[in-house]
Amino acid sequence: MIAVSEALERILAGLRPTGAETVALPDGWGRVLARPVAARLTQPPVDVSAMDGYALRAAEATLGARLRLAGASPAGRPFTEALRPGEAVRIFTGGALPPGADAILLQEDARAEDGHVTPTEAPRAGRWIRRAGLDFRLGDVLLQPGRRLSARDVGLAAAANHPWLHVHRRPRVAILATGDEIVLPGEALPPGGIVSSNAHALSALVRAAGAEPLVLPIAGDDRAAIGASAEAAAGCDLIVTTGGASVGEHDLVQSALEPLGFSLDFWKIAMRPGKPLIWGGLRGAPLLGLPGNPVSAIVCAVVFLVPALRRLSGLPAAPVETRSALLGRPLEANDRRQDYLRAELSRDTQGRQVVTPFPVQDSSMLATLARADALVVRAPGAPAAGANTEVEFVELSFLGV
Repeated sequence: MIAVSEALERILAGLRPTGAETVALPDGWGRVLARPVAARLTQPPVDVSAMDGYALRAAEATLGARLRLAGASPAGRPFTEALRPGEAVRIFTGGALPPGADAILLQEDARAEDGHVTPTEAPRAGRWIRRAGLDFRLGDVLLQPGRRLSARDVGLAAAANHPWLHVHRRPRVAILATGDEIVLPGEALPPGGIVSSNAHALSALVRAAGAEPLVLPIAGDDRAAIGASAEAAAGCDLIVTTGGASVGEHDLVQSALEPLGFSLDFWKIAMRPGKPLIWGGLRGAPLLGLPGNPVSAIVCAVVFLVPALRRLSGLPAAPVETRSALLGRPLEANDRRQDYLRAELSRDTQGRQVVTPFPVQDSSMLATLARADALVVRAPGAPAAGANTEVEFVELSFLGV
């Protein structure tokens, strides 16, 4: 068995981001930039007003002064003539500052009548003026490659005058569930049968990670059937199998794929749940073989598949993020496998975050996993820990799991 950290390092080292494609700006949300976004204009393009009021010369806007209104400068319709001595221009938020003006007199600090305006508060030169380029200037690099675009990023790209974006293609992920005992939801259960949940959970996880799942037909415990289903994964960026990764007579994934050119990198990881895990390649496509146990499959997907999908999507190679909280109940010493305990998050009376593992951690219990907010991570050989000990955890909702 190899350590979780070594397994993840070897998985990520063998992956490369997908190529770039061009998408319309509205389709950029959630995608990962493949090329930088540089400003195609200066924002704002000229000095503009930050408030509604009057554009004028501060030196002339003394209390009681009477300035002639020469015109108006609403946003998008600038007043282009230069201010003459003793003049002011009605201006609105976003309106261009007229030539010669150096201050904004707020409308609530002025009295307007008979085509003139009188300051009731003296304005300060430069106040309430947004200078040209305050936000960004032509050519400024605003967004770097390797960034997953948020709604704010899309708005910034739009403001920078980009109708199109160059992003990494969404990784295509083939998902193959194996086993004579599994049937699709809604089908009649044979004696000893179970409903297939892994493929559906993994498909949802793949979508949450920004990739495109291809769920293949269930393959029974038959080498020919497994091989035929794997053939349908041609052209995918990653193949994920579930089931058939252990050592029993019906665990056939490796032997079924070897005639098709499968090469094994490693097998078996020192973790719980999820010891049997396969990593290798099939005809140029990386292959991740997850356990068939539902909880084991999803926990392994959190630890290995999510980082792999991020790497394929163009994000930096890194393990899933962990945070720390106080342990809600005592735990016994850990053995030689890295443990991932399903747990709930809460706050104590002092507002501190508390993570409490469920008392029963059987790896067949999907309902417990669905209730969990987090996975408490315990290193191999970790000593017994009392309540209020600080521990590391992975937050599941953050991953969309």
